[in-house]
Amino acid sequence: MKTFSATPADIDKKWILIDAEGVVLGRLASIVAMRLRGKHKATFTPSQDMGDNVIIINADKIQLTGKKRTDERFYWHTGHPGGIKSRTMGEILEGKYPERVVTKAVQRMLPGGKLSRQQMTNLRVYAGAEHPHEAQAPEVLDVKSLNKKNTRS
Repeated sequence: MKTFSATPADIDKKWILIDAEGVVLGRLASIVAMRLRGKHKATFTPSQDMGDNVIIINADKIQLTGKKRTDERFYWHTGHPGGIKSRTMGEILEGKYPERVVTKAVQRMLPGGKLSRQQMTNLRVYAGAEHPHEAQAPEVLDVKSLNKKNTRS
């Protein structure tokens, strides 16, 4: 028996639309990372970008468990002495770019390397309910109904 290895001609990409309203961040990120890599397909090949294009809407209405909204911090350095700065996850979600929280969570669930950076270009995250990808006719993936733990009451 020969092992199947997909070539770029064998790859069939779909467009997936996910509504993140009320969904737990980590559970959403793991599902999206699996879709971006293509691991949900029977013809998965680790060295090929065979994942789907994923659109996430309502990223500002994502749910977090525990005290992550107030206790989890994102750090960066300005480059000057004593220039370390931080923001809580809640401050970012209420700020100008709340979609960065979802993007960073998905990025950290992918393995590092050139292929993962290429797969991240297939992810589009929007803070509101509007998105400019209606022409691609994305099929809706209801993450809430996959498992009752995916939502936070």
